Amino acid sequence: MKSVSRRGIVKGIAALAALPMYSRSSIAAVFTPSATEGPFYPETSMRFPDIDNDLVKVAGAVEKAGGEIIHLEGKILSKAGLPLTGHRIEIWQCDVNGKYLHTGDDRNVTYDSGFQGFGHDITDEQGNYRFRTIKPTVYPGRTPHIHVKVFDGDRELLTTQFYIAGDSRNQADSIFRRMSKSEADSVSMEFVENNNRVETRIDVVV
Repeated sequence: MKSVSRRGIVKGIAALAALPMYSRSSIAAVFTPSATEGPFYPETSMRFPDIDNDLVKVAGAVEKAGGEIIHLEGKILSKAGLPLTGHRIEIWQCDVNGKYLHTGDDRNVTYDSGFQGFGHDITDEQGNYRFRTIKPTVYPGRTPHIHVKVFDGDRELLTTQFYIAGDSRNQADSIFRRMSKSEADSVSMEFVENNNRVETRIDVVV
C-alpha cells in the first residue's frame, strides 16, 4: 500500500478549505428533518392576493404587521450539498396574537390584518431564498415555530418547521422532542443583529 506523506495530507486539507462554500456543504450537510404540516396550511382561497416574501407588509394595508421583524435567509441544497435553483419555498405562521390565516382557526382572537400570514420565494442561481417576517409567537399547545414547504415545480420535496434556538418551550413540544440534536440544530433559528436588522439563516437540505 502506498503511504501518504504528511505534506500530502496538508495539501489535501488546504485544497478542501479552498473549495467553494456550496461544495463543502455536502461534506457536513444534515438532511432537514420533515415535520407535520399541521391543521392551518392556508388554501389558496384563504390567502391574501399578496403572497410575496415580505410577510410584514400586505399590499393595500394601512399598517405593517405587529411583532418583532426578522429577516430569514438561507439556501436550498440537494443531498449532495449543491444549490437548487428555481425551487419554491413557502412559509406560514401565526400572527403576533397567535392566530393563523385560516378559517379553521376559529378562536375568538383578532387576526392582525397587517400580517400576510403566508408567503413564498423562488431560489436564485445560488439556491438563496429570503423572507421578511416576524419572530414566531406562541400558539396554544406549541412552542413558537414557522411552517415551511419546499417544491420543485408542483412536486413537494419537504414539509418542516423552524424553531427559535434555545427557547425554553422547545423541550415541552412533542414535535420538537422527536428530533435528534443534530436535526433540531438544523432547523433552529439563531438571531443576530446586523445593521439594525434582526437576521437568521437556515439552509434546507432536500
